[in-house]
Amino acid sequence: MTLLAIDVGNTNTVLGLFEGDTLTRSWRIKTDARSTADEIELVFRGLLEGAPEVTGIALCSTVPAVLREMREMLSEYHADVPTVIVEPGTKTGVPVLTDNPKEVGTDRIVNTIAAFSLYGGPSIVVDFGTSTNLDVVSAKGEFLGGALAPGIEISLDALAQRAAQLRKVELVRPRSVIGKNTVEALQSGALYGFAGQVDGLVRRISDELGGVQAVIATGGLAPIVVPESQTITHHDPDLTLVGLRLVFEKNID
Repeated sequence: MTLLAIDVGNTNTVLGLFEGDTLTRSWRIKTDARSTADEIELVFRGLLEGAPEVTGIALCSTVPAVLREMREMLSEYHADVPTVIVEPGTKTGVPVLTDNPKEVGTDRIVNTIAAFSLYGGPSIVVDFGTSTNLDVVSAKGEFLGGALAPGIEISLDALAQRAAQLRKVELVRPRSVIGKNTVEALQSGALYGFAGQVDGLVRRISDELGGVQAVIATGGLAPIVVPESQTITHHDPDLTLVGLRLVFEKNID
């Protein structure tokens, strides 16, 4: 089985190619809500050139417009390939214990199944993307809820737009926490501020649960924050792709 896993996020789309249980290739491209089904197919065809023939597809999307075009693309060009789209009603094996389970992003459910399968529970997934999501997994593998915060890049963009003398900066570690110039002050506030935010939320969640055995970071911006965090125990950039593979296996015999 050669599985193509597709995780459509608000900023980036991540694709992974699995041979059995092994992730052999992955790509990260920008998400464009204006792309048509034909354009998406051309991009995918270019990325997969020379790769083994895809015999299964698993997809989750947090962008409705892209999901619509993805459905059309799959129907038009890959109608004979077994496909699982993660949405309400899809069998995941994850009980969603929130007030309105249908409003929970499918990527958060996919992360839950992967985290529980790989690390057990109770655990916390910290997904650093357009927003910073903290997803809480119970000892039984249930999705309990979590916390959502503005993402790092969104926060810096908003600051640059609202403050006349501030600008966007490269997200790297400054010379010290006490910035000696505007650039370093912004870098300190972003890097150590978001690490402190995550650590504070993780500690409060852990206190409510009576402890957790794993805190897993994923998402495109995770490598920036993980070295500065005191509570993150694992960095797994492929967590969502693995979750898509597991959901696919639950739905395709």
